[in-house]
Amino acid sequence: MATKKYLELQEFDDSTLTEELKETQVQYQKLKFDHAIKGLDNPLILKDVRRDIARLQTEVRKREVAKMSEADLNKRTKIRRRRRRK
Repeated sequence: MATKKYLELQEFDDSTLTEELKETQVQYQKLKFDHAIKGLDNPLILKDVRRDIARLQTEVRKREVAKMSEADLNKRTKIRRRRRRK
């Protein structure tokens, strides 16, 4: 079942999605710094923000793959197949 956050990400356009990714990464860096210096009240926030970043990156990559041409997709498949052999 799709989470609420995942469904919200699908509604964003590409520019909003990349902007949200940058803002979330900056937020994560600030939280990490604050946690190292003085500690956070709830350090599990770091885990949630990391997962949000992963969701955003996944959606960006999914859209990149969807925009690829047929030749690019075939090349990508060959590369993935080669990696599996190792």
